[in-house]
Amino acid sequence: MSVEDSNGSKSHPGSQVPGPRQAVRLPLPPARAAAAPEGEEVGDELKNAYWMQWEGEAARTSVWRILGRLPGISRRVLALAYRADARAAVLVVVFQIVSSLMSAFGLLASVRVLSALFSQGATSERIHHALPSLALVAGLMAAQGLLDFGVARGQAALTPKVRRAVEQEFLRLSCHVRLEAVDDAAFADEANKANDRGLYYMRQSVPQMVQLAHAVLGLTGAASVLAVLHPLLLPLLLLSVVPQGYAAVRSARAQFLSHSRYSTLQRRIRLFTWLLLDRDSAAEVRASTAQQALLEEHERFARRIEAEDARLGRQEANVALWGRAVGGLAVGATYAVLGWMTASGWLPLAAGGGAFLAIRSSRGTLVSVVLAMHQIYEHALWIDDLERHLERCRDLQPHRTGRRLADGVKTISVTDVHYTYPEAGRDALRGVSMTLAAGSTVAFVGANGSGKSTMAKLLAGLYTPSKGSICWDGVEVREVDAESIQSQVAMVLQDPVAWPLSALANVTIGAGSITEADPQRALAAVTESGADRVIVGLTQQWATPLSKRFKNGQELSGGNWSKVAVARGLYQDAAVLLLDEPTASMDARAEHAVYEAVLHGGYGERRRDRITILISHRLSSVTSCDMIYVFRDGRIIESGTHQDLMNHTTADGQPGEYREMFTLQASAYQAAGSPGEGAG
Repeated sequence: MSVEDSNGSKSHPGSQVPGPRQAVRLPLPPARAAAAPEGEEVGDELKNAYWMQWEGEAARTSVWRILGRLPGISRRVLALAYRADARAAVLVVVFQIVSSLMSAFGLLASVRVLSALFSQGATSERIHHALPSLALVAGLMAAQGLLDFGVARGQAALTPKVRRAVEQEFLRLSCHVRLEAVDDAAFADEANKANDRGLYYMRQSVPQMVQLAHAVLGLTGAASVLAVLHPLLLPLLLLSVVPQGYAAVRSARAQFLSHSRYSTLQRRIRLFTWLLLDRDSAAEVRASTAQQALLEEHERFARRIEAEDARLGRQEANVALWGRAVGGLAVGATYAVLGWMTASGWLPLAAGGGAFLAIRSSRGTLVSVVLAMHQIYEHALWIDDLERHLERCRDLQPHRTGRRLADGVKTISVTDVHYTYPEAGRDALRGVSMTLAAGSTVAFVGANGSGKSTMAKLLAGLYTPSKGSICWDGVEVREVDAESIQSQVAMVLQDPVAWPLSALANVTIGAGSITEADPQRALAAVTESGADRVIVGLTQQWATPLSKRFKNGQELSGGNWSKVAVARGLYQDAAVLLLDEPTASMDARAEHAVYEAVLHGGYGERRRDRITILISHRLSSVTSCDMIYVFRDGRIIESGTHQDLMNHTTADGQPGEYREMFTLQASAYQAAGSPGEGAG
């Protein structure tokens, strides 16, 4: 029998199935509109992604601020390099300093060569007098070449070691942080930023610092030579390089700011590239023949990027023209003064030639200094973020006491447990108490958000109670290492990880290994879960990669992945087996087989040394559990066997929560199977 509600829709008594939604008034959309919101600067309407945080920052700050931070940045990079490989770090520093000294001595030796060549006397005698100095110049150049080779070799040894050391520390700390930290979206964003940018620029810090040191020491060496030749040559050096340096600063800032705008545009164009190439969207793109529309939008942004590239090119050309014009005048004035000093006898002709060489080499070196300073400053901001993340990860490591739980468990006692998520304003659990005994099967049921999964994660040692206690055979979980609890709980989740590994590794990873297996245990696990039929149908069976990323790799359906996930949990052979909606994507027969295996034992005998906990919305699967706990709003409102809960009534004589839920689900199945229903 069916009744008609006030909206005219039919429903079955007791089914509590809602009718259709009420219609709402919505105006007609425009005939033409942008595919997505567009701000004044295209791309600005997107949420600011982490990779944009420091783009162009060096172009927006002062040169003095950059110079002020360079000593601290240098100390940090040197300390990092020293920790990675002390010997190579010391050799790079020493070789770099000595190489710069060789360059300065080479300039002085060149002055002696010029002095000998420009002295009075026969040409043969002048050449003869210049030969020792020429030999010295050649020797210094050869020595400098060897030292630069040593710097390059030391840098080649240092950079990979720095990369490995920092990356390993980042991954080790990040993958062990407490689960509640990973659940925080801000932490996830911070970790992505540190991995994507911080690690990359940390790896680049050593070669960048070597490049900057080489340029600065070269410039210092040239200035020292000029000071030795004549003190007035230093102002001449400044006169010649300041316009060039100013032009280099302007050009560097233009490049950094343009890169920021370019990245903004790229964020939009990547959306369309992803839609055109991504496998998940491929079927619908073709079915809706949306290729041309997406290509046109992609081209529109590509033209904007093209215009930005052209604009930067014009700006750089203008700055370069200005720099060359003003710099040319400054250099001309410098050389004129240099010539006047030589002609008037203030400076010997040979010294004037040496000064000319020093000034000429300094102009190019200054450009390298400016660019290296900008890059190191901006990249150091990303490294700051990385180091803050690492420090935060150190504070978020799971609690460690040096004490481990004994293997196996007889009783887990939960007493007045409360838990509050860090970002939430209310308790997810409020005063939960229960006792779980080895050999028993237990079910957690209730609506979404009632606290079932939170309780499961507390039992698994993934969270620590905010209040109350959880004891394993009398040992409070706070007294032992969190990881010793986690190793004794096998969790099978509704959405298991599809590991891009072999079928065998997908089973054994539940026990912390992907290269070694217990063959008998693995076979028993896949047989009980029904995954044996999945694996036998794979091209290479146990050795088949379960990912299309590999040649001859295969992908599984959702139901088959669930079977493998259950096998993974069974293989772990843990003291507690916790199944959180593991069969949601399985067909009815597979679901029944899995529950028979995990609740009653694969061979009809229940495991007496294991506590099995089942979380399920399908109440038909929990009817045979020894104890069922009904959660609502973070509390246990009912507990007992299936029959106890079906007989339970509230104080006012109404059916209990469990009975209402079970009756609702049962009536839905009965209604679907009634004769005449669903026809037409």
